[in-house]
Amino acid sequence: METAVRHARWITQRPNEGEPIVLEEVERWLTSRSWSVGDRTLDRLLVAKATRATTVSVVLPALDEQETVGDIVSVIRRELMEEAPLVDELVVVDSGSSDRTSEVAAAAGARVVHRDAILPRLPAVPGKGDVLWRSLLATSGDVVCFVDADLREFSADFVSGIVGPLLTDPDVQFVKAMYDRPLGSGAAGSGERAAAGQGGRVTELVARPLLNLHWPQLAGFVQPLGGEYAVRRSLLERLPFPVGYGVELGLLVDALRLVGLDALAQVDVGVRLHRHQDDSALGRMAAAIYRTAQNRLSRAHLVRPVLTQFERGEKGFEPRTHPVDTEERPPMREIAEYASRRAA
Repeated sequence: METAVRHARWITQRPNEGEPIVLEEVERWLTSRSWSVGDRTLDRLLVAKATRATTVSVVLPALDEQETVGDIVSVIRRELMEEAPLVDELVVVDSGSSDRTSEVAAAAGARVVHRDAILPRLPAVPGKGDVLWRSLLATSGDVVCFVDADLREFSADFVSGIVGPLLTDPDVQFVKAMYDRPLGSGAAGSGERAAAGQGGRVTELVARPLLNLHWPQLAGFVQPLGGEYAVRRSLLERLPFPVGYGVELGLLVDALRLVGLDALAQVDVGVRLHRHQDDSALGRMAAAIYRTAQNRLSRAHLVRPVLTQFERGEKGFEPRTHPVDTEERPPMREIAEYASRRAA
């Protein structure tokens, strides 16, 4: 069966003499645990779901998303609940919206729960991670699928694609969506022009270097910070949740530690269009992600000075691995020639 990266072309130059292009374990993983949404038909998923009696909950964390949340809920409800019973539970967790997010989501067919109503004995704190963590108390599915509420031109593939491996492959426990992420929504009437491959700035500037350097087993994830992922409840309930923007990185790193790389997977679902943050918000996001990584690095230090990035090619996402400059020059006053010159 064809996969999104099975026929990836690997660069032939090694970053450093004796340094592998990518960890052999990651290369095997890219072959066996990276798929396309078309690899599993909806009919196959429904049979697998019924055979294993698996229930599926979809959670949308939402804060002031009245413009997009209704369309997302409508698509999931129509295509994956009414036309095909893949999703058993659709919940929007409102984290304190000042607009009509709750009303729009409810009208579209979601069950809406306010963040503060879940586990009220623990005061809520601002942050997406706190909302996702609380959602485990507001849902019951064996598989929990998280979807960001700001997606435009939403496709049900985002849900069926990442839920699929959890229904058909008992050994898989955590599945991330991968996709093209253009900068600018490109949506009709938005006034934004989509720039291919330029989205995901915090991913490329912060998360990907951190993962490649410190957790190289995770270097194969195309969208490690993506908000669309599905996880078995039995794993989620064992994971700590960073309360803020670091939640995606933290969950991924901790899942690797608990269940190993072969239990993790990714599925190509196409293109993700959404509202982009300004530079100030991206800075706060980057700081939270770095702090999340720092907390985990305190447990064990690991550095591998190469960086694997991805480009969309004819046969899917193609990895490109590059060296990371780590050599440093000593203080100039320690150089004999400089010391001689100064002495003269």
